[in-house]
Amino acid sequence: MTSADVAAIVAELTAGETTLLDAKVEKIYQPDENEIRLNLFVRGQGRVNLIIESGKRLHMSRYLKESPKVAQSFPMLLRKYIMGARIISIEQHEFDRIVKIGLMRGGEESILIAELFSKGNIILTDKEGKIILPMKPVTFKERRIRSGEIYELPKNQINPMKTTIPEMKEILSASDRDAIRTLANQFNLGGLYSEEVFKRCDIDKTKPAAELTDGEIQIIYDTINEMLDPIRNSNFSPRLILKEKKEKGKSDSKENSENPNAALAEAGGAAAGGSAATAADDSNAAAAAADSNAAAAVVVESNAAAAAGNSTETEGSSAPVRVANGCDEKEQMHAVTTPDSAGTSTDSANTNASSADETGSAAADTGTQPETPEFVLPPNMEIADVVALDLAQYKDMPFIAFKTFSEALDEAFGKAALKVVETKKEEVKQDKKLGIYERRLKQQTDTIEKFDREIEKNTKIAESIYSNYAFVESILNVLNASRDKGYSWDEIKKIIENAKKENSNEAAKAILSIQPAEASVTVDLKEYKAVLDIRKTIPQNANVYYDQAKKFEKKKEGAIKALADTQAIIEKKEKEKKEDKSKGTEFVLKRKKHWYDRFKWFISSDGFLVVGGRDSDSNEEIFKKYMEKRDYVFHTQYPGAPLTVVKSEGKEVPENTLYEAATFAVSHSTLWKSGGASGDCYMIKGDQVSKTPETGEYVPKGSFIIRGERRYFEDVPLELAVGLEFKPETRAIGGPISAVTKNGSYVCEIVPGKFNQNDLSKKIYRAYTDLIKDQKFLKQIASPDLIAMVMPPGESDIRKGPEGVKQNPKIENE
Repeated sequence: MTSADVAAIVAELTAGETTLLDAKVEKIYQPDENEIRLNLFVRGQGRVNLIIESGKRLHMSRYLKESPKVAQSFPMLLRKYIMGARIISIEQHEFDRIVKIGLMRGGEESILIAELFSKGNIILTDKEGKIILPMKPVTFKERRIRSGEIYELPKNQINPMKTTIPEMKEILSASDRDAIRTLANQFNLGGLYSEEVFKRCDIDKTKPAAELTDGEIQIIYDTINEMLDPIRNSNFSPRLILKEKKEKGKSDSKENSENPNAALAEAGGAAAGGSAATAADDSNAAAAAADSNAAAAVVVESNAAAAAGNSTETEGSSAPVRVANGCDEKEQMHAVTTPDSAGTSTDSANTNASSADETGSAAADTGTQPETPEFVLPPNMEIADVVALDLAQYKDMPFIAFKTFSEALDEAFGKAALKVVETKKEEVKQDKKLGIYERRLKQQTDTIEKFDREIEKNTKIAESIYSNYAFVESILNVLNASRDKGYSWDEIKKIIENAKKENSNEAAKAILSIQPAEASVTVDLKEYKAVLDIRKTIPQNANVYYDQAKKFEKKKEGAIKALADTQAIIEKKEKEKKEDKSKGTEFVLKRKKHWYDRFKWFISSDGFLVVGGRDSDSNEEIFKKYMEKRDYVFHTQYPGAPLTVVKSEGKEVPENTLYEAATFAVSHSTLWKSGGASGDCYMIKGDQVSKTPETGEYVPKGSFIIRGERRYFEDVPLELAVGLEFKPETRAIGGPISAVTKNGSYVCEIVPGKFNQNDLSKKIYRAYTDLIKDQKFLKQIASPDLIAMVMPPGESDIRKGPEGVKQNPKIENE
């Protein structure tokens, strides 16, 4: 955004229907490194979003990036200080690209400062200007942007909206530059609006500023004020300027050399901290921003508006078509119009005004706003610029007009930024689908293609130098002769610029830029641009590009070799995969998260879930959260036994499941640690378990009161099993032998023994590695740690397995 753009958006956001004054800050987000979003509540409008991107833009937006799941420190601090605050002021600092947003909350005033120049920042200060927190702590030569420091504004320039004739005369007379550079740099107008001034007043922009007459200065002064009057009066003409799309690969060097803004490419640098912008900065930034948005635009047939019966056209007119986005107060309309012979254009959108009013009234009655239709670009058109004013230099270019400048900026910047984010997300998503070797193969293929392009480009540039031998030699001879005569590079540049204006020298037209430090020039050779060292001969300059092509050839050879290695690895993996599939050992990882995963559990041979606590805390949790009155509960008289619950789901539980639950409860008690062979347990219903003791008694954590009759299971054997389940999920399972055998494969029966839990789990894992070739899959579902999770406490030993039970199951990809 230029300084004039900032002035326009500030004026728009502080007056009329679009004002944000008295808006309440609801929430603050930071979706990007340099961008924050203020979610505001505005009376009469509801919730809206203000986007502030440091160094680039500030406007309302409907194209919102997804916020990160974990908020960064800057938005969190902003929420602490300004969430719930009301906006009391929005102002531009002295026609600079700095916006100050005054906020008030609970009688405390703070200021949010948005720096929209290059390397800008977003800073929160108190009312005295003390920095609370910057988005990016930085230190410049003349100022520090850090917490606790007093915020210092960049060096001031002249405000063209407040300057006087005597001030302008003094600055122009003291300048050693031409008129347009002085206006662009000293008066903070930038390249675009400086060009506009001279376009309107018809004064030679290349004339030295010090040689301007009083009459010419008066004309320039009046022209500046006339140009900026719409900003003072908030009477904007916001629009997107369009241009025809260029074919890819075509050189635009001729256009660049004739572009009036290119004359400012060598304008002076910015002040400390990046406040002031050169004319080239402004024009290039606008062009770059506009070009980046072309991809985000949606193309529509050029006769779309005509089909709606809204267009008028002057027969035989050769004037360019203007695409207007005529906006009623309630609804945004789109129409195509053409200028008549007098140079005026007919807007066709007004023919739908009454229907738009009716739509808006209906929406107002229901308390909702009609959805704004997305604008579309005509075929073969792209965005050239976004402006708030009707500029003479864009007089003959098509445009799309908007009701507000925010809407135009949002279509130029917001949509493109969102498109970039969505593209990156899609690339990441596609990248995640690839395996490590497929991803590497793609990167290597892209690299080889890049090397091919570089080889072709450098080779053709070298050939172009030889095919234009005489022309290139004449350029080098002239430049060398000028240097031998003592001309400085600045003097040579000026001579070349004058020759371009006179359109008298083809060699001057071909010189695009000069790099004094390298003693080189960039020359347009029609199809390609070549950088030539004036100290070298034609063959030497050509050899520079041939050598570059050779370097890329060598790099390409290495990349091709690496690509072949990657392809060999992929082929080997594919071969192993096919072999495994033919043997019926094609495993697919299928795993879900369950609430019972953190407890001891198994699925009975009849399909009932049985859960038990791992300690007193988890016993308490099962009792309080998951046990129901209709469930069956198992427990032993031995200490350390889990509260074992059979989830009945209101169904009749078979005797086999009850016996499996008894085995589970006994085997996970301290009896296993003591090396016993069998034990007793009892069963009750869920409604018999309570935490309410008799009077005078106390129930410790993990203990319960049992009331009513109990059913005992005597001499239950201490024996369990570990296995691998493949359907419906892939996981290691443990429990009674009958249950694990029914639901799993590769079953390993265990009994109390001499190996501790960790050692035995590793032993079982090693046995599985001999049976399952897909080691990666095995480790994901049955690593030693996962196996240990399903085993009983204490020392154990393998009684049988894991061979002979459902070997080599065929696992299908469901």
